Amino acid sequence: MSEADSAVASFPIPGPTPATPRARKPDWIRVKAPMGVAFAETRDLMRRLNLATVCEEAACPNIGECWTKKHATVMILGDTCTRACAFCNVKTGMPRAIDALEPQHTADAAAELGLQHIVITSVDRDDLPDGGASQFVKVIEALRRTTPNTTIEILTPDFRNKAQAAVESIIQARPDVYNHNLETVPRLYPTIRPGARYYASLRLLESVKRHDPSIFTKSGMMMGLGEDRLEVHQVMDDMRSADVDFLTLGQYLQPTPRHAKVIDFVTPASFNAYAGIARAKGFLLVASSPLTRSSYHAGDDFAKLRAARAEKLAREGRAVRP
Repeated sequence: MSEADSAVASFPIPGPTPATPRARKPDWIRVKAPMGVAFAETRDLMRRLNLATVCEEAACPNIGECWTKKHATVMILGDTCTRACAFCNVKTGMPRAIDALEPQHTADAAAELGLQHIVITSVDRDDLPDGGASQFVKVIEALRRTTPNTTIEILTPDFRNKAQAAVESIIQARPDVYNHNLETVPRLYPTIRPGARYYASLRLLESVKRHDPSIFTKSGMMMGLGEDRLEVHQVMDDMRSADVDFLTLGQYLQPTPRHAKVIDFVTPASFNAYAGIARAKGFLLVASSPLTRSSYHAGDDFAKLRAARAEKLAREGRAVRP
């Protein structure tokens, strides 16, 4: 047990609230319906440029807030995934051919939205020889050409059986943040994330740092799928062993009755307690709340992440690599 785990007695985590599959959501995770001129303008821009967003495809509860601020997370490689994870609302099937205009359209969207920070994610494309890594590279390159002052965060799949070459090619393009979510605890992978392997995802995150320590790494978990407290602590320890900088924890919400059930609605107090444990374990930054998602407030969080690293290096008497 780590020093952080031993602190639980003085930093208790209240128990989660039980829920049935169709239970009424607690007040702390209710959000306003999307509306307004800015929301419509963001939606229309994505339609005009033929871009998919994870905001829509994954039914993100924060879409109203983010799109009203003209923040959108572009989902490249189409809108159809080759896997069928039990938690995910993105449609599954045989994807269409890659859109050659998608990289430049993504950069054009960033320019029109005036984004200082952009998050790029994708569906899984197990049908492609490189898993779609080359499209990530092209998007990063298009953004650097078109909006050179925009910082770039990518959220990639695991590139199953192609990870080493795929990740190396993306690292060479030098995104500012490399995110890959572990999603849940290892025990739940067979039912929640059956197409993935927990330790393969950990190795992916570790390989980013091994190849380029200057790239921030980030990973997240969904809470409320039946994980227990010590399992969550162990995942935190595994992430820190892979030198992950930024941890996100958010409540899982069942998209439809055919998806995995919500086992618990984790309380805000529990999320705060998990955040304290994670900070004690050494993460540079932690975002932990019921509505936290990988790209929620990503721009503000990137500024905090960069400041936290600069402060740490200053304490250690080292310089920040440009």
